[in-house]
Amino acid sequence: MDDGAPLASELTSSGLKRARVQTRGDGDEPSKENGNDWENQERSSDASDGNPNPEEREGSPDDLEEIRPKTKRNRAAEGTSDVPNRADERLIEVIKGDGRHISLAVKSWVERYENNPKPAMVELLMMLFEACGAKYYIKEEFLDETDVDDVVVALVNLARKGEVEDFQSLKKKEVKNFKENLVSFWDNLVVECQNGPLFDKDLFDKCMDYIIALSCTPPRVYRQVASVIGLQLVTSFISVAKRLATQRDTTQRQLNAERKKRADGPRVESLNNRLSATHEQILVIDEMMRKIFTGLFVHRYRDIDPNIRMSCIQSLGVWILSYPTLFLQDLYLKYLGWTLNDKSADVRKAAVLALQNLYEVEDNVPTLSLFTERFSNRMIELADDVDVSVAVCAIGLVKQLLRHQLIPDDDLGPLYDLLIDDPPEIRRAIGELVYDHLIAQKFNSSQSGSKGNDSEVHLGRMLQILREFSTDPILSIYVIDDVWEYMKAMKDWKCIISMLLDENPLIELTDEDATNLTRLLFASVRKAVGERIVPASDNRKQYYNKAQKEIFENNRQDITVSMMKNYPLLLRKFMADKAKIPSLVEIIVYMNLELYSLKRQEQNFRTILQLIKDVFFKHGEKDALRSCVKAIKFCSTESRGELQDFARNKLKELEDELIDKLKSAIKEVIDGEDEYSLLVNLKRLYELQLSRPVSIEDLYGDSIIILHSFRNLDDEVVSFLLLNMYLDVAWSLHSIINSETVSEGSLSSLLSKRDTLLEELEYFLNASPEVREGGKSGNQLACRVCTILADVWCLFRKTNFMSTKLERLGYCPDAPILQKFWRLCEQQLKISDDTEDEDVNKEYIEETNRDAAMIAAAKLIASDTVPKDYLAPEIISHFVMHGAGIAEIVKSLITVLKKKDDDISVIFLEALKRVDYKPCGSASKPTDHLLRLKTRN
Repeated sequence: MDDGAPLASELTSSGLKRARVQTRGDGDEPSKENGNDWENQERSSDASDGNPNPEEREGSPDDLEEIRPKTKRNRAAEGTSDVPNRADERLIEVIKGDGRHISLAVKSWVERYENNPKPAMVELLMMLFEACGAKYYIKEEFLDETDVDDVVVALVNLARKGEVEDFQSLKKKEVKNFKENLVSFWDNLVVECQNGPLFDKDLFDKCMDYIIALSCTPPRVYRQVASVIGLQLVTSFISVAKRLATQRDTTQRQLNAERKKRADGPRVESLNNRLSATHEQILVIDEMMRKIFTGLFVHRYRDIDPNIRMSCIQSLGVWILSYPTLFLQDLYLKYLGWTLNDKSADVRKAAVLALQNLYEVEDNVPTLSLFTERFSNRMIELADDVDVSVAVCAIGLVKQLLRHQLIPDDDLGPLYDLLIDDPPEIRRAIGELVYDHLIAQKFNSSQSGSKGNDSEVHLGRMLQILREFSTDPILSIYVIDDVWEYMKAMKDWKCIISMLLDENPLIELTDEDATNLTRLLFASVRKAVGERIVPASDNRKQYYNKAQKEIFENNRQDITVSMMKNYPLLLRKFMADKAKIPSLVEIIVYMNLELYSLKRQEQNFRTILQLIKDVFFKHGEKDALRSCVKAIKFCSTESRGELQDFARNKLKELEDELIDKLKSAIKEVIDGEDEYSLLVNLKRLYELQLSRPVSIEDLYGDSIIILHSFRNLDDEVVSFLLLNMYLDVAWSLHSIINSETVSEGSLSSLLSKRDTLLEELEYFLNASPEVREGGKSGNQLACRVCTILADVWCLFRKTNFMSTKLERLGYCPDAPILQKFWRLCEQQLKISDDTEDEDVNKEYIEETNRDAAMIAAAKLIASDTVPKDYLAPEIISHFVMHGAGIAEIVKSLITVLKKKDDDISVIFLEALKRVDYKPCGSASKPTDHLLRLKTRN
């Protein structure tokens, strides 16, 4: 972007005179003699200690002090006498005021101008200079001979001396609306002069000369004020031109009608004269607009000040839209296209919004064809602008182009990638575009008369889009979230269910489509009841008002009524499908269970619970099991009366049947049979224990026997044995803590189970590395051991039970055990990124990666479970050695340590010592980072 502040050479008299020579008549050239006289007068008026004679002081700024407004107290006492005083108030004071008296002041000034033009013209120019913040006076007798360039040079010199006040940047109350009042004044002036002085070729020509000259000066305040006034003048001229154009059209119609009656006559002659005069006035107005455009706009749209550039583009957009007969041509449109590349986001946004308004008008589109061909690629690129607001506006502009079929579909590929972009505003905007263009096909005239079930047609098109994301369910959810607000078919529950059940389908679903449709149904149900399906960037909890909650509750009832009879059919049809069943099962969590009783659908409710139980024992995958547990627990707590009793009994049956299956599976392993049944049922027990306590007293001993007797068990089986033992210990501790009385037997039982679990975990700490190094599964078992140990130590840390009856439950590991624990954690940190990437889609991977191991270790320090002297420096010494995830965990730990007012510098020093003796596995060295963190403390 070129510096908008012009060079000093722009201020030379010859340069400015050449710029105006085309619009100035021969008789307007000032004489050299008069110019020298003016320079003498200027010097005398600039002398602050001079004593000009009364004649020279006549009409000077100092004399205007006498007519300044009186104090509020005096005005209140005078009552209505305030009105005439306001009419005679200095123009700059009117503009700096509250703006209510601008219209009156303008009318009064126009009257003065019509009676005596020169003094009024001097007054107006003084207001212009004062609006720029400069105190400068022109004597009326030298007005005609005064050269604009000389005045502007003098004003620039005042700015260089620092004798200029910037009214727009002030925070004072009396000038807060300065810019708005300034614009209002000039607008009122044009309106008031439209039947007279506007066309005298003197008033506004002289004003425009000064405004254009000031807009080309180095002082920013001059350019700002002159740009504001010049741009507003064009806008006001357009209003006059449009009125004249209407008048001309009316006169033309009258003339045509009159000529049908008689060929000539006084009436025809009068109409002809009026038509010619009106047309001449329009030509004059158009020429005045061109003068400001070429003298001011073409320079200031490239100004160094982004606010000036933005004002220019905003104004140009208004001009083209409101006066297309002059401005809707490539000569002016190109400036909007060029500023699409402006470095300021506000300027780019102004250009995009201006173009949006232009494309909104159908009649403009044919004229815009060449412009579109040249700049459409840039418009599409702006949809991925670095500024979110610009990108959103650009997406709206692309929609306009699509509506008029000005760009091919092949150019939209990059836009669809934004469906999974981070900023939700961009995703929503692209979602609206996708719905309008690809799903509803509003821009395709051949589809406007489509018949049949619109919901099913729209859902079919949505499924075509989702096929692109079938391999990644998370991306599918993003796309659904983006389009959901605009697509009513996603809330047509009966249509979706009918499509899944293949009831008279217009579209034959593939298995992939059915999977995507179940995901869509589940996501849409959650959205309809007010749940987020895509995590928010700020993780803030959503709050809803009363009206929104009522809408969500109504949606919940609609979902329940639509699903009530068909829900069992869906569960039965897709029971064996592990991709579809998790979403279908969990839908009941978002239903209103009371309606089953109100609508006498108790049998359907019982059928649903039985089907959910069957699903639980038919699948062994995490998603299916977790959905079943969540659904059956919801039914047992949220249903009422007999239905709640039935749900609770069904949950008890599920637990009893699971325990029996586990006992049978353990017996099979002892007998030397396959471990698969044991693993699957251990997963089921784990998912169940995550949400509620399950009595496994009989299984606890069997688990110990298996761990002792079969050291070559699959690592995943061992992991879930240890997890279930830990959860049983945790639930037992929870029960004791929340009991009013604690028996010695229950306390002893808990201690026995805890110590047994710790012995098993410590075995894996003491075992040789070769035992655990079984590749990926070995790493996962080691990570499980780390996390379970840390959780047990935290649950039983001594500070929890100190000075209580349960003090004997307190536990703290000794130093050798802690060191072995950390060495095992360190082994997890050495796992390569490639190995973790391979396991990214594996079940429970988020619980068994290196981040989980580091969090387990950091938790021990943050909760004061173990002394920080050894473990804290070890953890911090791994800062920036293992990627961003580990670095963030270490940062969080450091933040916690700082809040505890610990002498963290000692810990940093120890960490630095250990870094020096530690081989660093990555190119990034932590020493410098630790030193920077240390110096901040």
